Formats: sequence, C-alpha cells, structure tokens
Amino acid sequence: MEAASAAKSFRHDSYEQQQEEQAVTNFNYCPNCATPLMMLVADEDTGPVERLRCPACGFTHWNNPVPVLAAIVEYRGQVLLARNAAWPGKMFALITGFMEADETPQEGIARELKEETNLDACSVDLVGVYDFQRMNQVIIAYHVVAEGEVRLSPELVDWRLYDLPDLKCWPAGTGYALPDWLRTRGHEPVFFTPQENAERRRGLD
Repeated sequence: MEAASAAKSFRHDSYEQQQEEQAVTNFNYCPNCATPLMMLVADEDTGPVERLRCPACGFTHWNNPVPVLAAIVEYRGQVLLARNAAWPGKMFALITGFMEADETPQEGIARELKEETNLDACSVDLVGVYDFQRMNQVIIAYHVVAEGEVRLSPELVDWRLYDLPDLKCWPAGTGYALPDWLRTRGHEPVFFTPQENAERRRGLD
C-alpha cells in the first residue's frame, strides 16, 4: 500500500510507510563486530567498487534491493483499495507487505491479505515484477481473488471498492502494476494527473 502501525517492528511495517521513511536500511555499524562502517573501495568481479564496508573484519553491506509483495485484490467483482491510518483521507492503495522467512511470495501475499483485511485468497496470479530503484526495491505484484468479510487490521482505517473503469493509477511503485492488470481486463488505464496525485498525497510529501 502507499503504511503501517508504528507499534509494529521494522520488518512487519507495511511497505509504503517504510517507503515514506527511508529508501534503504541505514547501516552504521558492522553486524559482525560492531565496528563503524566506512565507504571503502575493494576489488569485485567488475573491478574496484566503493561500498559500505567494515575496516576490521571485511564485512560488506551490499545494499541489495528488497522484494516487496503487492496485491490487486478482486473482491465481489470489484477492486479493493485501503487507507492507512497515517495517510490523508483521499489516499487509497494496494495491499502490500514483506515476505517472511520460509514462505513463497504467493504464500506471503495471501498472509498479508489475511492480516490486513481478514480476507482469504482464493487464487493468486502473478501480474508482474517492477523495479523501484528510488526505494531500492523490487515489487512482485499479484492479482488476488478474495472472499470473506472485511475486517481491517489496526493499521488500516478505511477501504473502498472500485469498478474497473473508475480506478486511477498512481505514477510510482505499486501504481505501475495496476495498469498492466487493467489492460488484461480490456481497460485502458488512467493515471492521476500530477495535480491530482499531489492532492491525494497532501501531508505526506
């Protein structure tokens, strides 16, 4: 989605709240020996590369992109978008989250859906994989057909159902998965204008 409860740990905060807070995990100290990390040059396969490294034990912070799961939730023939408690009133987005250890991406997005909305995933189909270089993330987006009764987690305060022609896509992150899916349903996607997008995000930027 475009957030989550501050009471949750970093690992369990939903995608867009972390997105608003920081682009990458900040490493200041070596996780092996607690020595302060430094930007150091070392030889790699492609030649000399400067990265955060430990001058004591040689640990390297590779800063690999983080995989993020997203769900275009189809519920009773419409698409469900939700709003986080910390967002402006006009801001609704996809259900998102991070994978846990020992689960597949499909299992992960089904779990996130259940945790955040109480809905059960009936089918989970890949929409696409999207790079989000500004946030150093890779988004794995699914179309999830869901059933059950909506009961929001404490981090969410509202949800809405949209007919496909009424959906508007946002020009960042998970917003690029939505148009690809809409085209598979025979709908040419419409994006928020820059002014509309700024208005829906007012208070976050």
